[in-house]
Amino acid sequence: MSSPPVGPYTPVVAAGPWLVVSGQLGARDGAIVPGGIAAQTAQAVANLAGLLAQHGASLTDVVKTTVFMTDIADFAAVNQAYVAAFGDHRPARSAVAVAGCPWELPSR
Repeated sequence: MSSPPVGPYTPVVAAGPWLVVSGQLGARDGAIVPGGIAAQTAQAVANLAGLLAQHGASLTDVVKTTVFMTDIADFAAVNQAYVAAFGDHRPARSAVAVAGCPWELPSR
């Protein structure tokens, strides 16, 4: 199950036949999961899957993702976890490194 939003937004919004999902963190129970970027990526995708399931959808319905990393050196590990989570389904994707993120959650 995903953690509550860390800001003033709605995690998932139905817009006609579309579901628009806000960004998901590698967090569970209000804290970043242990295990590094691979575990965090897996948790973020699991959180996405949980939100989709609440609306009768699944990861195979995803058509586009955006991945933000704070270190581009994590790209290979993110890809490995992403492929493990999505299987053979390949949504369109943007992946970028950013200088920082606007949230601070405790690590476990």
